[in-house]
Amino acid sequence: MAAGFSALAGTFPGCLPSPEKTKTLKDQPLVLRFKPYELQLRHVFTLAGSSRTTTPDMLTELEWNGIVGYGEASLPPYLVETQESVSKFLAALDLGQFNNPLLIEDIMEYVNSIAPANHAAKASVDIALHDLAGKVLGQPWHRMWGLNPADTPLTSFTIGIDTPEVVKEKTREASDFKILKVKLGRGDDREMIESVRAVTDVPLCVDVNQGWHDRQQALELCHWLAGKGVVFVEQPMEKSLKDDIAWLTERSPLPILADEAVQTVEDVLPCYGVYSGINIKLMKCGGLRAAREMIALARALKMKVMIGCMTETSCAVSAAAQLSPLVDWADLDGNLLISNDVFDGVKVDEGKVVLPDRPGIGIVLS
Repeated sequence: MAAGFSALAGTFPGCLPSPEKTKTLKDQPLVLRFKPYELQLRHVFTLAGSSRTTTPDMLTELEWNGIVGYGEASLPPYLVETQESVSKFLAALDLGQFNNPLLIEDIMEYVNSIAPANHAAKASVDIALHDLAGKVLGQPWHRMWGLNPADTPLTSFTIGIDTPEVVKEKTREASDFKILKVKLGRGDDREMIESVRAVTDVPLCVDVNQGWHDRQQALELCHWLAGKGVVFVEQPMEKSLKDDIAWLTERSPLPILADEAVQTVEDVLPCYGVYSGINIKLMKCGGLRAAREMIALARALKMKVMIGCMTETSCAVSAAAQLSPLVDWADLDGNLLISNDVFDGVKVDEGKVVLPDRPGIGIVLS
């Protein structure tokens, strides 16, 4: 790993070189740097099967001609990847063989060929590469993709499983958001929803994280949730129970979205007819390039699409936000759930995703 990682200290190198420097840009090799980091959560983050107060992370830089692009790999436990595995993968890359950061397809084809899986590690390179290329070209990615920043959706804010009083406190803290995501699946689902409803009447979505085990009870809960202003249910049952989930999707008054069941583009087609839609996350699929492929395929299948995130810094969240004008729903609050963000990027204004008007993925060091 190269020394001098600048994401935690030093000055931002600038979005574009000066006109004088532009004239002297050379075919210099790409330089990759990376450093482990630990994300500190503002609240204990409790899901159907686990709780944590931190998330391991890996911050990356790609430099070319003095221009730096930033990326990251967020590593929650269920992804299996670790800081050690990501370091090993990134150390095996020879990006110095490339001297043009705009050759994104060639570079990522090489990165993907190094080893199977390792999707978060690959995402950390993909994000940094997109950030770098956008800075070289002087444009944000949503503009280069021809997307209207006014078309960004509302983003949900996540309310983790907790005691009724803490749930109410978290809900009050999220008063600026127009839709909330409530974590369910530990047997106290109705109490969780009633606690949120004691504070707010905004629309809700729920993420069960595979926590329901009986399809008939799941259907009954879907009907009850529909009466409580819930707009969709995410990953209600164990992803291996495809027949039960398809049965539930056919009968549920609410759309049923895949999360743990869909990682990469290869998983999209098997979700057709089982789920109403999919939740795409850069850490699961390998970055922006792969996420765009998934969106295109899901739309061709007439499926709903949500763009989501892990607990992440504003780096990865801002990258995912560049795609948000293409989707039905966004769950881009991962940077808001941590207390030690090192970047400034995407914002939320009255619940709506606001894309920064900066080149690349739109971030600067905070």
